Amino acid sequence: MPLPTRVKIVEVSPRDGLQNEKDFVPTDIKVELVNRLSAAGFPNVEAASFVSPKWVPQMADGAELMARIERRPGTIYSVLTPNLKGLEGALAAKADEIVIFGAASEAFSQKNINCSIAESIARFEPVAEAARAAGLRVRGSISCALGCPYQGEVPISSVVDVARRFKALGCDEIDVADTIGVGTPRRVREVMSAVSAVMDPSGLSGHFHDTYGQALANILAAMETGIAIFHSSVSGLGGCPYAKGATGNVATEDVLYMLRGLDIDTGIDFDAVVDIGQWMAAKLDRKGSSRAGNAIAAKRQG
Repeated sequence: MPLPTRVKIVEVSPRDGLQNEKDFVPTDIKVELVNRLSAAGFPNVEAASFVSPKWVPQMADGAELMARIERRPGTIYSVLTPNLKGLEGALAAKADEIVIFGAASEAFSQKNINCSIAESIARFEPVAEAARAAGLRVRGSISCALGCPYQGEVPISSVVDVARRFKALGCDEIDVADTIGVGTPRRVREVMSAVSAVMDPSGLSGHFHDTYGQALANILAAMETGIAIFHSSVSGLGGCPYAKGATGNVATEDVLYMLRGLDIDTGIDFDAVVDIGQWMAAKLDRKGSSRAGNAIAAKRQG
């Protein structure tokens, strides 16, 4: 299959990238991050999470952040909502899209939320229904689609089953997420091809972590199966909580560099993204993990 001519990038650094930071990132910095990402041309920014501050203290300022950001017309601002209370927060914050989630791994589901995969997704039925009734987009995220920290290999049939359940909930988009970054290109092709058989590939996205250095190769493999939506995080923000010291999300700068080399359009200002990555890494007092971003920044300093 020919590669897509245009790819949609969902920028996840404000939510997925920052949620595991030990020290609280000031709201002013988060607001500026979202605003700068919007200005750089991202069509979709995952901005906040309406979860209990007890569980994710870093995301406690979601309502304030959503109230303060400068919204760019045409940009989708997404928020994670685990339940109806989270949906209330999302509606009050005028989010454009809610994100619900379920694991493809039975062991992961039991270990994390003490219920089966089927039960976990059934809990989202009233959330998805209310969100759709309010005119919000609904996105379903399938975690551990290419491997699980507890059970190891995850059957492709399990990924397809979760995709079917999300489709039944009316999800506009479904993410296939390699939560621990163990996927390799052949497996990605197999999984994406199988899910594409039950869900229109135009509504499927790849969310690849770079724990084992496979994310760019996996994105290319997914594009070869017709996928044209991918998630990434500036400066590679977001560690992998199941692999000590490992990188998490693939760096947006690296993805954009590769896509630019393939003449694939994204509508995003690459140089602005390099600046954002370097700025955010400095705010967190560390060097960013984007190889392309760091190389270009070094070249600029010459």
